Amino acid sequence: MKAAVLERLNHPLVVTNVGLSQLLYGQVLVKNLVTGICGAQLEEIKGHKGNGGFVPHLLGHEACGIVQDVGEGVLKVKSGDKVCLHWRKGSGIDSDFPRYIYNGREIQSGKVTTFSEYSIVSENRLTPVPFDTPNDLTALLGCALSTALGVIKCSARVQYGESVLIIGVGGIGLNLVRYAVQAGAYPVVAVDVADKELLARRMGAHFFVNRKQFSLVTALNDVVGITSADVVISTIGDRDTIEESVPLLSGVGRYVMVGQPVPGNSIQLLNAAHFFEGEGKVFMATQSGGFNPSVDIPRYLQMAKSGHLSLENIITGRTKLDHINDALNEIRAGLAGRIMIDL
Repeated sequence: MKAAVLERLNHPLVVTNVGLSQLLYGQVLVKNLVTGICGAQLEEIKGHKGNGGFVPHLLGHEACGIVQDVGEGVLKVKSGDKVCLHWRKGSGIDSDFPRYIYNGREIQSGKVTTFSEYSIVSENRLTPVPFDTPNDLTALLGCALSTALGVIKCSARVQYGESVLIIGVGGIGLNLVRYAVQAGAYPVVAVDVADKELLARRMGAHFFVNRKQFSLVTALNDVVGITSADVVISTIGDRDTIEESVPLLSGVGRYVMVGQPVPGNSIQLLNAAHFFEGEGKVFMATQSGGFNPSVDIPRYLQMAKSGHLSLENIITGRTKLDHINDALNEIRAGLAGRIMIDL
């Protein structure tokens, strides 16, 4: 099968033929239909996700596919089922790491990977969906949509009328904007270093700030007309941005890190006494807002049926696996929302 392989850190992925191994206990073979590219893959390519010692290996963690075969012990899905592939654990067996054949030798890979025509996946990284569920929706429920919904509801606990600052409006950030607005927040301020105002406005952002043009303090005062934000969500993990934005929290403020800082880097919180202002402030990291695929994906499918969960303006490009490095470069340059790979 064709797959994109991380052969060396900080190098382009190698699109080549990779062989499948025999399914182990709790594993499922899936034919992938479409997968999204998450910003987390950029961090994996740098070796920032604890994966530096495990190359070569495969990447990708949100996809839609069709089950081809199941290993011993698998009861959750069967051959022919349509499934969402997700990086968060759901119900089912947490299998051993899948094995692939690369350049004549066996390599291990993650318990879900999606940048390939077929994937061997741990049972608990799959959730079946009705067969008429749109492919893109199924794939994005694996991360982009579910992360945004979980963060807004469970981590940030956004309330009606609260001010929300969202830093980094890529695939997840754009969804965060949409669901903060849907939760009744005002104003919702989108922040980026690229010119993504049109994208952010289409998702409902009330204001957009380009950090290359304004400091955050200046922007909140002069552009938005507020001095603090009740919720700050950072999707980029940039140390300087975090240090600049934490002091902007209101007296009931919650700061949520979605993006991971570079391993080994420190974050300095100046004048930390401000955390005791008002009712006390919160600074936290989140793992998709505690997204539970087995419970939440069925709920989100009901949201989609009711029209309250939309893919409009999220997907900014489509490509084939052979051109995955071009898509990654577009994301690095800050020019994209979610780019989908048709498999």
